[in-house]
Amino acid sequence: MLSAFEGFLLGGGLIIAIGAQNAFLLRQGLLRQHVFILCLVAALSDAALIALGIAGMGTLVQSNKTLLFYVTIGGAIFLTLYSISAFRRAFVSSSLDPADTVGNRLAQSLATLLAFTFLNPHVYLDTVVLVGGVSGQYPGVERMYFAIGAMSASFVWFFSLGYGAIWLVPAFRNPKAWMVLDIIIGIIMALLALSLFVRAFS
Repeated sequence: MLSAFEGFLLGGGLIIAIGAQNAFLLRQGLLRQHVFILCLVAALSDAALIALGIAGMGTLVQSNKTLLFYVTIGGAIFLTLYSISAFRRAFVSSSLDPADTVGNRLAQSLATLLAFTFLNPHVYLDTVVLVGGVSGQYPGVERMYFAIGAMSASFVWFFSLGYGAIWLVPAFRNPKAWMVLDIIIGIIMALLALSLFVRAFS
C-alpha cells in the first residue's frame, strides 16, 4: 500500500500548479457553474491518461515527435484565444456578481475544459510519460496501487479546487476582484501559449 501513497504524492505534485485547466476550474467554481460535472470530467480525464501511461503508452507518445508538435501548436493557439477572451472579460463584462452572472452552457464549458486538458502537451508528459514511466519500477499488483494513488490525487485536487472556490465568493462580489482574476488568467494563458510556441519551434 506504500506504492499507493507514493502514487498519490507524485500525482498531487504534478497536478497542483497554476495552469490553464486549474484557472478555468477555479473560475467556474467561483461562478458555481457546472462544478461537479466539470471536476468529475477533469479527474476522469487525468485517470484515463494515467491508465494509458501505466499500460505502456508513455513510451509511444514520447517517441512520436510529430504528434507532440501538433498537440503543442494546437494548445498554443487555443491558449492564445482564451487569453484574449479573459482580457476582454476583464475590461468589457458588466455583470460580475456570481449570483447574477449567466454562465456558459454545460456543453460549451465541457468543450473548453476538454480543450484545456487534451491540447496541453504537459498533461501527456506528466500523466502518460512521467507517471507511466515511474510506475515501471513497481511489480505486479503494486503498480495497480500506484496507479490508484495517482488517480486519487486528481480527484481530490479537482474537487477541492472547484468546491473550495465557494469560500472566495464573498470577496468576488467586488467587480474589481473579477477584473484582477481575469487579468491574471489572461497573463497566465498568454505566458503558457508563448512557452508552447517556443517549445514547438525550438
